[in-house]
Amino acid sequence: MKIKTINAAATIVGAITILSVIIALLIGRFIGTSGLLWGVLFSVGCGSVGFIAVKWVMKKFFIQRITPLYRIVLGRDIKTSELTAELEQTDNFERSVSAELNRWAEQNQREIARLKENEKYRKEFVGNVSHEIKTPIFNIQGYISTLLDGGMNDPVIFRRYLERTEKSIDRLINITNDLEAISKLESGVLNLNYERFDIVQLTRDIADTIEFEATKKNINIVIGSSHHATPHPPVWVKADRYYIEQVLINLIINSIRYGNEGGETFIKFIDLFDKVLIEVRDNGRGIAKEDIPRVFERFYRTDKGRSREQGGTGLGLSIVKHVLEAHGETINLRSELGKGSTFSFTLSKN
Repeated sequence: MKIKTINAAATIVGAITILSVIIALLIGRFIGTSGLLWGVLFSVGCGSVGFIAVKWVMKKFFIQRITPLYRIVLGRDIKTSELTAELEQTDNFERSVSAELNRWAEQNQREIARLKENEKYRKEFVGNVSHEIKTPIFNIQGYISTLLDGGMNDPVIFRRYLERTEKSIDRLINITNDLEAISKLESGVLNLNYERFDIVQLTRDIADTIEFEATKKNINIVIGSSHHATPHPPVWVKADRYYIEQVLINLIINSIRYGNEGGETFIKFIDLFDKVLIEVRDNGRGIAKEDIPRVFERFYRTDKGRSREQGGTGLGLSIVKHVLEAHGETINLRSELGKGSTFSFTLSKN
């Protein structure tokens, strides 16, 4: 239909032009030179009228054809008359329509790319959850099978395997709790309870709680900027105390688990006008440059074998990231292989 209409329009323009030229020649032949001038003017006028008429017809045809496109593709409930009035306000309505359709195409391409990325992320997440849960379940199954096959008759094996079973059960509980925490943080249903508290004292309490784990690797936890006996003065911040405690626990335990034997973990507090910068630094083995952008992803491990031996769920740093984002803050990481890692974040004073 479109080709037929264009051919008809071209035929009309051509016919009008040829007819006007013929009339102009006839006038010049029978009337003379002055008549020829009038004939040329008549020819030009006829051609102009024909051009304007064809352009108007083509514009109407074009708008009628793109109106369903606006309704279906762009999702706009618009009438032909409304679209005509809208396009007449533009200098070049063809270019305007083309630009709008291009914007729609780019937007949909971005949406398709985002959906593909989400689908890839979902598949990876399901696979990671399955793997993380499967490991302790199989361990428990193996321990119980051994005990049922006669292992419970040996008091030493009986107790050892019960302790290992309890450890695997604790791991399952930790994974479940961490998944629940991340789900609440991502869904936005988490209500933060802001309060003013001394973050230095909170850090001391955490250090006392995990002192046993640090002692096993002979790691010294240093709170403040030096080893001096003088305690660090109070530093007051306004945040959700419970969730910031989870952030510090994850970061400090992470520095101990991946720190070197006989190493140190430094926690510093730096005044930044209306905010406080908190740094947790270790002198452990560090993180490779290519792994740094992914360390905050769920279940991502830079060294999968050793990470599971350390007992982590693979969700700690992801929880840290989501908690700080819920506070309107971000977590930053600087690390170098063989030299250690520094995690830093800010909190508001008021």
